[in-house]
Amino acid sequence: MTGPFTAHDRLLFIGDSITDSGRDRSDPRSLGTGYVRRIAARLTAPTVLNKGLNGNRVYDMEARWATDVLAERPTVVTVKIGINDTWRTFDRGLPSPIDRFRAAYTSVLAQTRGHLPADLFVITPFLLPVKAEQHSWMDDLAPRVEVAREVAAEFGARLVRADLVMPRAAADHGAATLAPDGVHPSALGHRILAEAWLDAAGVPPPHSWAHADEPGPDHQVRARPASGPLP
Repeated sequence: MTGPFTAHDRLLFIGDSITDSGRDRSDPRSLGTGYVRRIAARLTAPTVLNKGLNGNRVYDMEARWATDVLAERPTVVTVKIGINDTWRTFDRGLPSPIDRFRAAYTSVLAQTRGHLPADLFVITPFLLPVKAEQHSWMDDLAPRVEVAREVAAEFGARLVRADLVMPRAAADHGAATLAPDGVHPSALGHRILAEAWLDAAGVPPPHSWAHADEPGPDHQVRARPASGPLP
C-alpha cells in the first residue's frame, strides 16, 4: 500500500531515540524496530530513511540538519523531537530554555522550506509518567508541545498529536504498557505512533490490523493479526 506516495518519494524521519529505535547507523537502509519501520512496512513504493539519533535534543538535531536532511533531498520530512530537552533538564541539569528551543525548531523547518520542495510532518513530544517524579516534568514539556504545534502551523506541516494519542491509549492499556520508562515506546506504543502518522498522511487503514511485536531484519516484517482494533 502506498497511499499518497509514489516510488519517486523519499520519506525521511529524524529525531531522538524514539525515531532511532536501534537502527544500524552503518547501514543507510536500516530503519530500526520502531514506528518508522512500521510505517515503511505499509508503504511499499517510496524510499524511507531513518535519521533518528539516540540522545538528541533539538540543538543536536539542528547541528546535523544540513548533512542528515538537506543533503538527502527528501520529498517528505518528519520531525519528532523535544522529550530529551525536558529529560536532560531534570536528570543532568542541562536546561533548554523555551525561546532557544523555539529558535532551533524554527530554524530546521525554515531551512527545509528554503532548500527543498518537501512536505513536512511534525510529531509532538509526549510523556507517559510511570514514576512519581515524571509528573513534575509535564510543566516543562507542555510549552515544547505548544512550540511544535505553532511551528507546524507556521510552516504548513501536518501535525501528529502524539501528546494526545498516546495518553488516550494509555488510559486503556496503562502507561507502562505503552512506554515502560514513560518515554520509550513498547511495540504497541510504536504501533500507535505509526498509525497516527499514517492517518495524518492520508493512508487508509488495512482491512485487518497487522504489526510486528518481535521485528526481524529490516524490510522483513513478520506480521500477524492484531488482537483488536487500534484504540
